[in-house]
Amino acid sequence: MSETTSATPGQWVAGARPRTFPAAVVPVVVGTGVAASEGGVVWWRALLALAVALLLQIGVNYANDYSDGVRGTDDARVGPMRLVASGAAGPRAVLTAAMGCFAAAAVAGLVLVVVTRAWWLLAVGALSIAAAWFYTGGSRPYGYRALGEVSVFVFFGVVAVAGTTYVQVERLPWLALAAAVPVGLLACALLIVNNLRDIDGDRAAGKRTLAVLVGDARTRTLYTVTMLAPFAVAAAFVVVHPLALLCLLALAVAARPVRTVRHGATGPALIDCLRQTGRLQLAFGLLLAVGLAF
Repeated sequence: MSETTSATPGQWVAGARPRTFPAAVVPVVVGTGVAASEGGVVWWRALLALAVALLLQIGVNYANDYSDGVRGTDDARVGPMRLVASGAAGPRAVLTAAMGCFAAAAVAGLVLVVVTRAWWLLAVGALSIAAAWFYTGGSRPYGYRALGEVSVFVFFGVVAVAGTTYVQVERLPWLALAAAVPVGLLACALLIVNNLRDIDGDRAAGKRTLAVLVGDARTRTLYTVTMLAPFAVAAAFVVVHPLALLCLLALAVAARPVRTVRHGATGPALIDCLRQTGRLQLAFGLLLAVGLAF
């Protein structure tokens, strides 16, 4: 593939996969809601944490585009366009974009480390970038070994929510860890529906995602669980934060994608489910954050 190929700005935006951005935004919103409940919101730190999360999300999307593209995994892709596989951009350009996002995330994260003097956060940041790269990068990518959901739960759930709270209040309240559970589950739902859509292509390419391992029917059940279980978890917060029940309003947003998946939608029909899952993440996260904050 020629490295002189130049993608348009619109193609670069599409390659960043905006439909996955809620996975980065929601944990920061919820973590800030927890910080508000502790009386310690620092908005510029929250915005910096959001920048870190978004840069890591875009970086991992470009890194996956590069790694899957050079392996040929995306040659028969059903979902949104990939830059390398489509020939819109050369592998080197996409790799450079990924590394640039990781570097920018590291700089923003370093500012938060310096102001909080929590030097152990350097290790957390390094692990986050390593997890982003080795998801599909390296000689033994863990995303090809059914570990993607575990990583998403840890880094887009526990680490992102707890980290956002910590850099604002400079301590780790139990509520941050509890709130990370429903957030992590919804981030997993986003990955599950994505892998459900690609199950046939991934199987043919030798990519052993969790969806490939457990099969179509169980993947649909798992998606349903990860979409609905967060509401049960959040409802338990009512004991200390009655307004957390606000997030139950988002059940209306969950109905359509869950019904679509349960009714056996495949291939391109699941692309809209990815968008709907992202909408649910945003609705749930905003309502939960408000409920926790007040």
